[in-house]
Amino acid sequence: MEAVPHAVDPDRAAQHGNAVMRLLDELFPLVEGFYVDLHKNPELSHAEHRTASAVAEWLVRSGYEVHKGVGGTGVVGILRNGPGPTVMLRADMDALPMEERTGLPYASTSRTTDADGVEVPVMHACGHDAHTACLVGAADLLAETRDEWAGTVMIVAQPGEETLDGAQAMLEDGLFDRFGRPDVVLGQHLGPQPAGLISHRAGIILGASHSYRVRVYGEGGHASLPNTTVDPVVIAANIVTRLQGVVSREISPSEMAVLTVGRIQAGTKANIIPDEAYLEINTRALNDNVAMLLETAIERIVRAEAAASGAPREPEIECFQSAGVTFNDAQSTAAVAAAHHAYFGDDYVIHLPDPSPATEDFGYFGLPGDSQPIPYVFWFVGATPHDVWEAAPGATPYEKMGNVPSNHSPFFAPAREPTLRAGLAAITVAALTYLGSDTNKGRASAAPAGTAFPGPAPEAPADPYATTGGSFEPPVDPPAPDPRSAPLGPPPSGSPFGSNDAYDSAYLASSWAGPEEDHSTRTHDTDMDSVMGAQDRESRDEWRGERAEESTMSADMAALLEDDDLPQGTPPPQGPPAGPAYGGPPPQDGAHDGSPGSDPDDDRSDPDHRL
Repeated sequence: MEAVPHAVDPDRAAQHGNAVMRLLDELFPLVEGFYVDLHKNPELSHAEHRTASAVAEWLVRSGYEVHKGVGGTGVVGILRNGPGPTVMLRADMDALPMEERTGLPYASTSRTTDADGVEVPVMHACGHDAHTACLVGAADLLAETRDEWAGTVMIVAQPGEETLDGAQAMLEDGLFDRFGRPDVVLGQHLGPQPAGLISHRAGIILGASHSYRVRVYGEGGHASLPNTTVDPVVIAANIVTRLQGVVSREISPSEMAVLTVGRIQAGTKANIIPDEAYLEINTRALNDNVAMLLETAIERIVRAEAAASGAPREPEIECFQSAGVTFNDAQSTAAVAAAHHAYFGDDYVIHLPDPSPATEDFGYFGLPGDSQPIPYVFWFVGATPHDVWEAAPGATPYEKMGNVPSNHSPFFAPAREPTLRAGLAAITVAALTYLGSDTNKGRASAAPAGTAFPGPAPEAPADPYATTGGSFEPPVDPPAPDPRSAPLGPPPSGSPFGSNDAYDSAYLASSWAGPEEDHSTRTHDTDMDSVMGAQDRESRDEWRGERAEESTMSADMAALLEDDDLPQGTPPPQGPPAGPAYGGPPPQDGAHDGSPGSDPDDDRSDPDHRL
């Protein structure tokens, strides 16, 4: 590959986004219905068959070349639209073995058998249903507005993120060899921030995680004769206790590290000393050196405790799950964040001063071991309902985030409309940051009708993708910096983030209405305060009143889900898909189209539960 393509001017990207997002209101009911359907019907890692079929069907109807079964249940959609960069948009599809306790009218009641043959409940407790719904919505918006951009869109719906092996499985199945190597990879994740807030961070944004299986051996016998045994339960207990001192006594206080024993099993009966004990241990770190120190300490302690107790054989230690840090490319992050600032307004985009110890396998798509890694940008979309955020105890945003239902909680219930609208807009505008087009230059000289620009928009810069003989040559000035040289703290003054970070944002901390907006500096064609404030309250009031039939939540997704036999490698039709202005299916006769009386069993909120 040549140099990384530079993003277009952020204001211009936002203007293109504005033109594209005029279709959002028309498309949104289907995206919302798709999300509700996925939330009701979650699937565990590598068993996302129904979800994958629904994604593939949506992409086929939007005119994409679609491939199923990539890396197991992964789906890839390709839309080529002339010369330009290849932009990959990724979402994860899998859910968790948890019982949902949100009280939502569309809460999951699903149960299934896991890989060990155990029946478990299933819940979308990490927002992957929203990630997937926003992904197909963005794919649809881009397909319907091909005159606004040029390049290639690669849609990747990934399985197995919760097991941290889905991205690698897709790569090993030839993702980039079969469908092309992208120039930039973009992804997002729901977080506990207020619904609709976009959070960026250059450099490390998520930590590394490693999980280990440990089996220690003893000599079993009767509980009345412990002197004739070697008790593996005592060995395991000593291991657990001694591991608690690793972070506090072996890791520098300046480093972040977490070590958790999350599983321990031994024995079958109180009066039997078992032959063995089993543990599972998880570590988190923000760099490879600390991760290696933790692994070395685990192995040393496990072996030493077994030897000290006279174990008859060496313990077994296996790393069965791992992912490195998610390290956002500094230049690409600045470009995407600038476009988000221009589109949403500065009050709705913040900088994260600190990385999160949570882990993703998204970073594998950047090919971190490659001689020419692919730049990627990963950001958070807030999901906490605004009244829940306001009621949460805490004097600072970080204290509040520790007191609201977050990812992997059985009470995790994203505020549906503001979260989906923000996520759909964020990933679409991010894609348009790179999908520039010479055909847009004249159109970008003035803001589209209905935007927040009161007058002419800033002059559009020259398109960064100069086409020659059907290929594009990204600019080489200035050169792309080494991403590892990116500062890990707050960005310098004058960056797209400015001073708006999660430490100094009074808006984040309280008084949801937010500061007065300067409409001359943003291009969002819908007042975000309305989207994330009054509109959300109105939606709640409707559900608590007698106007529930007006909601789009019950959009019938049966048309998307009834056909699992999709063609492999289906070529896109010539030109935009025929039909309405969105690529998804129109409501069928008798479908729940949101009109009064169309669905007597429409999902209605318990008035005691916040949507």
